Amino acid sequence: MRKIAKLSLLLSILLLFSSQVTAYGTGTAAKSYFTVSSEKLVSGVANVATGFVELPKNIILTTQDSGVVYGVSVGLVAGIMHTVGRTVVGALDIATFFIPTRPSVHPPFVWQDFTMETSY
Repeated sequence: MRKIAKLSLLLSILLLFSSQVTAYGTGTAAKSYFTVSSEKLVSGVANVATGFVELPKNIILTTQDSGVVYGVSVGLVAGIMHTVGRTVVGALDIATFFIPTRPSVHPPFVWQDFTMETSY
C-alpha cells in the first residue's frame, strides 16, 4: 500500500509540472529558463532607468487625444503615475527575475509602442 501511495504521489507531481511547462511554452518550442529570466531582468533594468520617459509620453498622447489644456493637466498627472508605476514594476521585475514570467508592463519597454498607453 505504501508503494502505491508513493507512486501515485510521484505521478501526480510529474503531471503537475508537465502541464505547467506545456502551458508556458510559446508556439512549438518553449523558451529556456535562462532566456525568460534574462529578458525579465533586462526589461526591469530598462524600465527603472527609463521610467521617466512616461511623463512626456503621456502628456503627448493626452494632448493628441483631448487638446492642449487637458493634455498638459491630466497628461501630467497620468505621466507621473505611469512614471512611478513603470519604475516600481521594473524594480519588482529585477527583484523577481529568477521567477520565469513575462515582464509585468505592456509594452515591455517604453520606446516600443510610443503611441500606446502603458498597461500593467
